Amino acid sequence: MAHTWTITVHLVETEDLDPDRGITSAHAVLATSSGTTLEGRGTARRNPDDVEVEAIGEELATARALRDLSDRLLQETSDDLAEIEQHPVHLRS
Repeated sequence: MAHTWTITVHLVETEDLDPDRGITSAHAVLATSSGTTLEGRGTARRNPDDVEVEAIGEELATARALRDLSDRLLQETSDDLAEIEQHPVHLRS
């Protein structure tokens, strides 16, 4: 039996207090085939001394959002296993 899970990443660029220092925010949403959703968030802030390359901020913010999502998924799995096994379960990444 095959299942498809989908991850959608929403990216938003804003300006920090300093207009030369942009912030990219990523919001990753995992949707499972059973209808469950889980979210992760990440940000990237450009150093004003760095060249402005939009793709780099998007990549970094997305990587951080996916890492956050991964951590949340591991915790969710650990909680599910603990409920079944009736004792704490700690999964390592």
